[in-house]
Amino acid sequence: MPEGHTIHRLAADHRALFAGRPVRATSPQGKFSDGAALVDGRVLEEAEAHGKHLFLGFGPTGWIHVHLGLFGKYTLGTAPTPPPTDTVRLRLATPDAYADLRGPTACALLTDGEKQAIHDRLGPDPLRADEDPEPAWRRISRSRTSIATLLMDQKVVAGVGNVYRAEVLFRHGIDPYRTGRDLTRSEWDAIWHDLVALMREGVRNNRIDTVRPGHTPEAMGRPPRVDDHGGEVYVYRRAGQPCHVCGDEVRTAGLAARNLFWCPGCQRN
Repeated sequence: MPEGHTIHRLAADHRALFAGRPVRATSPQGKFSDGAALVDGRVLEEAEAHGKHLFLGFGPTGWIHVHLGLFGKYTLGTAPTPPPTDTVRLRLATPDAYADLRGPTACALLTDGEKQAIHDRLGPDPLRADEDPEPAWRRISRSRTSIATLLMDQKVVAGVGNVYRAEVLFRHGIDPYRTGRDLTRSEWDAIWHDLVALMREGVRNNRIDTVRPGHTPEAMGRPPRVDDHGGEVYVYRRAGQPCHVCGDEVRTAGLAARNLFWCPGCQRN
């Protein structure tokens, strides 16, 4: 499932390609035909993200809400626009550009109130301007649930997925099985600020990189990581390999229906 930086990148791409312009909206697949017909020819006024949710605003007509889920994908491009396939749930197009959405978990036209209800059930997003991490801390500091599980709970922190969860805990030496209430306020503040920086970098580069300068392939004289997720990481999908920092074997285990990755040598706290 795409992490929050990908959705914020998609919002920025929609603003760059379509904002302030009337768009042609169609649903070649047919599952969003009614919604597409309502926004067809309307001006895209806004595009924003909150966690893993994308919102495309068409003024009084409403908001197209997209959640990619596990299988959703976007294809964006410039003219010439190829013919759409019958798997495209939603196509937005102008004479100069197009965006094709396939296989999302959600694609619906919402009112302002329905959109706000989604925001209300989500935690703070490190990528939203001036977001307050205090509500997340209140929930974490009272919880007996592991910090690794809490970071993946979108009601606690919106936009963090399996990669950022594993990597930010490694970067701060925190045992992923520690309970939320055993985390100190200073540790939470450091995690939050690191997520803000790492995820902003993810938006800029359109990939996740979490290793510090001294641990890059160039600095360590090691081969670059080869993975379809891209980017240089410390522990994510590196189970059984030596830690870049201490040399211990990176471990993995199932936690909350996802694979957890951590280094027992570096994450003792």
